[in-house]
Amino acid sequence: MSKFEQSLLARAAGVVAAPAIIRARTRDSMLTFDAQTIDSTGSFLIGELERLDQTLHMPLASVTWSRDIQLREDVSIADETSSFTNSSFAAAGGASPNGKSWIGKDVNAIAGIALDIGKTANPLTLWGMQIGWTIPELESAQKLGRPVDQQKFAGMQLKHNMDVDEQVYIGDSTLGVTGLINNASVSVSNAITGNWNNGTTTPAQILADVNAHLHAVWQASGYARCPDEYRLDPVRFSYLVSTLISTAGNISILEFIKNNSICNSINGKPLNIQPLKWLTGAGAAGKNRALAYTNDQNLVRFPMVPLQRTPLEYRGIHQLTTYFGRLGVVEVVYPETIGYLDGV
Repeated sequence: MSKFEQSLLARAAGVVAAPAIIRARTRDSMLTFDAQTIDSTGSFLIGELERLDQTLHMPLASVTWSRDIQLREDVSIADETSSFTNSSFAAAGGASPNGKSWIGKDVNAIAGIALDIGKTANPLTLWGMQIGWTIPELESAQKLGRPVDQQKFAGMQLKHNMDVDEQVYIGDSTLGVTGLINNASVSVSNAITGNWNNGTTTPAQILADVNAHLHAVWQASGYARCPDEYRLDPVRFSYLVSTLISTAGNISILEFIKNNSICNSINGKPLNIQPLKWLTGAGAAGKNRALAYTNDQNLVRFPMVPLQRTPLEYRGIHQLTTYFGRLGVVEVVYPETIGYLDGV
C-alpha cells in the first residue's frame, strides 16, 4: 500500500497525522537576511544592493564640565586626598582698636597681626574601567574595517566624561559629596518675580531678578568679585533666546540681559549666560535653579588626575588593558563668590 493510500485510510479512520516538516533552501547562492548579528566584531549580513554607512555613531550625550570649571592639575595618581587652606587675619588698631594702626615716635608696644589657617580636605577617588577583546575578534574587526579596540576605547572615554560631568555638577550621593550647583556652603536665594517663561513676566522683571542675584553675590564677597558667569536650565535659556523684549524690539531677552546686567558695567564685559541641564529641578522643592559665579581657578576648581593605562595584558586569546585615574571633589575655595537662585 502506498503512503498516499495509507493517508486516506488514516483520515477515514479519524486519525490526523502530523504535518511533514518542509525544509526550504535557497538554490541561487544569494544571502539570507535575519536579525542575528555578531556584536563583538560588528559583522552584519549585507546584500548586494545595500549601502552600509561605515561611520561610527556614538550614543547621544552632552558634557559641559570643561566649559564651566577649571582643573586643578597638581594632583597625582599617588594622592588620596586633595586639600586647600583658607587664611584669616586679625589686626587691632593703634589709639582705637577699630581704627588705623597709628603709632607714636616714642611707642614701646606695637600691635601685631594674628593669623588663622584652616584646611579643607576632600577625597580623590580612584576611577577605572577595563576594556578587552579576543584576538579572533580583533582580526575579524580589522578585516571588516571596524576596529573593535578603537570603538571600545571611544565608549570608555564617553563613560569617563559623563562620570566627570556628574561629579563636577552634583557630586556623588554614594560618596556623600556635592558639586558646583548644590554645595552646602553656597547661599541660596529665591527669585523676586520668578517663573520667567509663564508669559506674564516682563523683560525688566527678569533683568531685576538677575541683577539682584549678581548684586547679592557681589555684596557677599565684600564687593571684591562680581560674577561674570551665569547658568540657566535649558527651558529658561531657550525662552530668553527666542523671546524678543517687545513686539517692536529687535533683540532677545537674553541679549538684553547680557548688555544691561551689572556685570557689564563692573567687569567691562557682558554676562556669559549658558544652558546647563543639571539645573533642572536642582533647587529646593524641585524648583529650577540659576547659578552665578566666577570661573577662576583661585575661586573654584576641580581636582582630577588624567587617565592612565596598564600595559596590554595577554590572557589566553584575550587582550586586556585597564584605564584608571582619580576624580576629586569640586573645591569651592571662596563660597561667597557663588550664588544660587531658585524659582526662576
